Amino acid sequence: MNDLKPPEIVVELDKYIIGQKNAKKNVAIALRNRWRRRQVPDDLKEEIAPKNIILIGPTGVGKTEIARRLSKLTDSPFFKVEASKFTEVGYVGRDVESMIRDIVELTVNKLKGLEKESVKGKALENAEEQMLDLLLPKGKEEFSMGNEEPGDTHIEIVTDSSTDTRSNTREKLRTMLRKGKLDKRYVELDISDKSTPMVEVFSNVGMEEMGINFKDMFGSIMPKNTRRRRLKVAEAMELIAAEEAQGLVDMDKVVKNSLEKVEQSGIIFIDEVDKITGKEGGHGPDVSREGVQRDLLPIVEGSTVTTKYGTVKTDHILFIASGAFHTVKPSDLIPELQGRFPIRVELNSLGKDEFYKILTEPKNALLLQYIALLRTEDVEIVFEDDAVVEIARIAEDVNNRTENIGARRLHTLMEHLLEDVLFEAPDIEEKKVIIDGDYVSRKLKDIVEDEDLSRFIL
Repeated sequence: MNDLKPPEIVVELDKYIIGQKNAKKNVAIALRNRWRRRQVPDDLKEEIAPKNIILIGPTGVGKTEIARRLSKLTDSPFFKVEASKFTEVGYVGRDVESMIRDIVELTVNKLKGLEKESVKGKALENAEEQMLDLLLPKGKEEFSMGNEEPGDTHIEIVTDSSTDTRSNTREKLRTMLRKGKLDKRYVELDISDKSTPMVEVFSNVGMEEMGINFKDMFGSIMPKNTRRRRLKVAEAMELIAAEEAQGLVDMDKVVKNSLEKVEQSGIIFIDEVDKITGKEGGHGPDVSREGVQRDLLPIVEGSTVTTKYGTVKTDHILFIASGAFHTVKPSDLIPELQGRFPIRVELNSLGKDEFYKILTEPKNALLLQYIALLRTEDVEIVFEDDAVVEIARIAEDVNNRTENIGARRLHTLMEHLLEDVLFEAPDIEEKKVIIDGDYVSRKLKDIVEDEDLSRFIL
């Protein structure tokens, strides 16, 4: 984890997220507290629990983006899940422990990928030796590249003359292999068949976990089937190198590091937490909402979850919950769960000033995305300042008159505004397109004026 100071974290978040200073400040503090916890004596370290956060605000104001950018900034394991996917134990649906298993699985796969990259050089060396063995089997008196083309070299060797002769030929082949001269030649290769029986079983640890365990079990019991394939040298090298990299990765080390990383720096984002907040006296689906909260409680306050890679303690995982809370309040959550989310931050609705900044300022600004997309067709699109102001104004207006979907409104507006340009771009004659305020007003006039149409289209 990068040891960034809270103001530095906010500066980094500002590059992608406009406004919401209060929310950024609180997540920066939560992140810095993790660094502080690592500096305290060991006997006190285990006693310091993370201060979980509830982000309150309408859709499209940056709740999820703040958490996602935070995890990328610190290279922390991150998993987003909708609370509405969970059901109370005893009902059909996912159990709450599955989010811990999912974040562990994602972290293991990520670290495994990094380990494969680190051993890539060694894997290629081993693959090269195996390929040379295929191209020049022991006891063969002559090597022919087969399917020779004009200019190709035909190599003849006598293997029983001396070891030096064979060694020299092998080195010649190695040089040709590295230069790509053998890439289009064919070799026969035995490839292991990785297909395993798919078994799904319902159990108290979740269907998805049991399915994985059964696949692993059958994979280790069943004999490994291999099939011979005729491949080009370049394709065969890739397959051999991938298999070699798999064998060189120390999975015990990967699993150990993954479990530690999840326990110490994992971030789980629980979206739509207001959907499991039911008022007293509810009927039908409401009866299980409090049950889901009670199932979440031990995970959030700290418990041990069994995964296929081992047990994971959730005591120091940072949980960030979010919800619009239109019809309910955070105080409608059960008291025990409220106590586990001591920090509550309300995010502001976005207006035209924020929309203008969202369109122009972030490193991944929406206008920059469209400019880059059209540049692939050799079309240069220029947005005049008055056009950006008009788009921001219309976005605010439509949000006020219809459903407020925050910054997502900009996506719908931009797609409708540029649909003709995007459609005609491959064959357009005028390679420079200027979008000004008049063009925006003209293009969106009918939709903005007709409220029924704007509800349907935007």
